[in-house]
Order: sequence, then structure tokens, then C-alpha cells
Amino acid sequence: MRSLTCAALAAAMFVAAMSVGAMPSRADTLHDRLPACLACHGEKGQSATANTPSLGAQLQGYVLIQLYMFREKLRKVEIMNQMAEGLTDDDLRAFAEAIAKLPAPPAVADVGDTARIARAKDLVAKNRCNFCHTPSFAGQDQVPRIAGQREDYLLKTLREYKSNTRYGYDAAMAAVVEPMQDQDFVDLAYYLARVK
Repeated sequence: MRSLTCAALAAAMFVAAMSVGAMPSRADTLHDRLPACLACHGEKGQSATANTPSLGAQLQGYVLIQLYMFREKLRKVEIMNQMAEGLTDDDLRAFAEAIAKLPAPPAVADVGDTARIARAKDLVAKNRCNFCHTPSFAGQDQVPRIAGQREDYLLKTLREYKSNTRYGYDAAMAAVVEPMQDQDFVDLAYYLARVK
């Protein structure tokens, strides 16, 4: 049997829930709804799914903004737009709070290529990545945690900012990545996935 992609799995759960009348309603608790999120984003928010971010230890303010953007279709990812549809502001706050309490994802365990890591650290210093995302890359306020994030997701995100296919609520990322080359993104993603 072929394995389902995350989007296919979530869509299957969505259809199954609709067919038995079990779609989340305002009366459903966060406890009832969170498993659908973790089906893609991983148990305890630590994603094992390609190009799907780990949510563990993500900052509450950042999560709240992203969920709002998905609900309002200001950020377009079809499965997330569907999942956020109909959520109230209180729902968004409850999800953001719960996600922020999940444990941080573990960094990639290997030591890594020292030359690539050194190059990435130079890029971090040059582009001041550690200013907004903090020196530990744990994020702050509405700036996301990127330490230990999935390497493929980090690379995808950097490429989307460069191509202007990912819109943020702040133009800072587009400005930062504009002069950078794809190899810069490859090295940054490699390094940040290994930051503990």
C-alpha cells in the first residue's frame, strides 16, 4: 500500500469527519482538534513529514499571526486554509498557546560539514539573521523559532521568500534574501537544522 502524503492524509481525515458529521464545531475542544494538526506536523509538534514544519516550541505570537493569515487566506497553503476556516479568534489563541507549549524539535544529530557551517555562520553575521531570530535562533515576539527546524522546510521557505511566493506580514525577509544566492539558502538551512 502506498503511503499517504501529509496533505492526502489530512484531506482523508477531513472527508471522513464530514461523512460522520464529526467536523470540529465551536463546541469541540482544542483537545479534539489538535490531533488533526499533529497528523501532519508530527507527534508533539516534531514533524517527520517532508516540507512540513515542526511546530514544537514555536512562539505563541508567531503562531497566532500565521493561523490568522491562513484563516484569512493572506497566506495560501490549501490544507492550512481549510483547517483554519471557521476558527474564531479565541480558537486561534488557544491553538497558538497549545503549540507554544510543545517541546522544541531536536536538532539534526550529526556534527555536520564544518566548512558549510562556517559559511552559514558568515551569512548569518552578514545578514544579521541572529538579530531578529535571536542569537540562539529561538525567535522572539512574532519572529519564528528556526533552530532545529526541518532542513527541507527551511530551504523551501527561503526559496519562497526569494521568489515572492511566500508573503509575510513584514517585508524584512524578502529584503534580506533578495541579494542572496540559492547556495546561501542551502547552507543556511543545513546549519540552522543543526542548531540546538
